[in-house]
Amino acid sequence: MTDTIFITGVVIHARHGVMEHETEVGQRFVIDLELSADLSESSRTTASPIPVSYSNVVATATAAFKDANYKLLERAAGAVADACWAHFHASAPSRLPSTSPRADRRDFDDARGS
Repeated sequence: MTDTIFITGVVIHARHGVMEHETEVGQRFVIDLELSADLSESSRTTASPIPVSYSNVVATATAAFKDANYKLLERAAGAVADACWAHFHASAPSRLPSTSPRADRRDFDDARGS
């Protein structure tokens, strides 16, 4: 049996993009996660450990999303899916940012003292 877990609105500051100000200053991303996992054992007993903890999923997804500076958001989403599979054996099609990221050039200039 496969269950779906939804975690929405995870806010992560990361440095993805192709422009210098995107990778130096970074920007705020909001991602949504959907995990498919077998939770049937957890639904029948409290004795077994919880296979997928919401807080662990968020921590794993955040670390994977921030781990490297990707030029493409699709690659960052792939890193999240790979990490969730590796840690939880749950398929995780992370959705691309649900809000448009904006790395304002003025923020870059402010950060550099320009």
